[in-house]
Amino acid sequence: MNNLKTPEELVQDYRTHLLLEKSLSRNSVSAYLEDVGKLLSYLQIVHRHPQEAALEDLQELLVSLHEMGIHARSQARIISGIKSFYRFLELENLIDNNPTDLLESPKIGLKLPEFLTLDEINRIMAVIDLSKAEGQRNKAILETLYSCGLRVSELLNLRFSDLYLDEGFIKVEGKGGKQRLVPISKTAVNEINLYLLDRNRLPIKKEFEDVLFLSRRGTALSRIMIFHFIKEYVAAAGIRKTVSPHTFRHSFATHLLEGGANLRAIQAMLGHEKITTTEIYTHLDRDFLRSEILSHHPRNQIFT
Repeated sequence: MNNLKTPEELVQDYRTHLLLEKSLSRNSVSAYLEDVGKLLSYLQIVHRHPQEAALEDLQELLVSLHEMGIHARSQARIISGIKSFYRFLELENLIDNNPTDLLESPKIGLKLPEFLTLDEINRIMAVIDLSKAEGQRNKAILETLYSCGLRVSELLNLRFSDLYLDEGFIKVEGKGGKQRLVPISKTAVNEINLYLLDRNRLPIKKEFEDVLFLSRRGTALSRIMIFHFIKEYVAAAGIRKTVSPHTFRHSFATHLLEGGANLRAIQAMLGHEKITTTEIYTHLDRDFLRSEILSHHPRNQIFT
């Protein structure tokens, strides 16, 4: 192969591809480049150029990851990043054969996301002290997370121009800058309207005038602040699960599925690019589905 580039040049070209053509966030790009960095470090040790690596080289890398004690799930993520890198090299005609075509990731068990029951969500809402300055804001945040199934980054980026509360929708900017319209419940709308009464009394900094949820100083909230008050409310409600802002998103999807919502509709509301990402929620409600079958299948009616 005559068009060999230095590993540094390949990484720079790949980084540009991820940012400009894939429109990935800088955090996602950093994660992909970290995986490629592991590949390049290994190939340097075995004196193999990335454009000349073979399937056997990558299989040896997988063995070394296992011997280092890296968990199967992390191994699978690294392999996924390496496959993405070689797909890029293939598209750019920088390799004749893709060595990852037959590369298998380690088998990992299905990890189901934690979710809250409706009773647990109600208990969390009930412990919020509305007499405190931030109480109504925090309640509006949690209702919005749960009502719309938002990622915490999507919630923090909400603007007044994104709200269509009279129509019952909000506009959300998800991963890769992709926008979607998401229905919002009347309960969440009510809590937001109550919060706006408090927000109007804040000393809002000029550059944050269009940001919906603000700190008491009139500036944007951080992810850490939301994680912190959720942890406090969960403890006060006596719930022993590990709960984060994302747990409300999982709960939103699970409860919709249990209520009979179409999986494609849930996919659209969550902003999942692939239906396979959404399908994990079908594994969360096995007990619910079993009880539904037992209650409604005609063969089970004989014994009731």
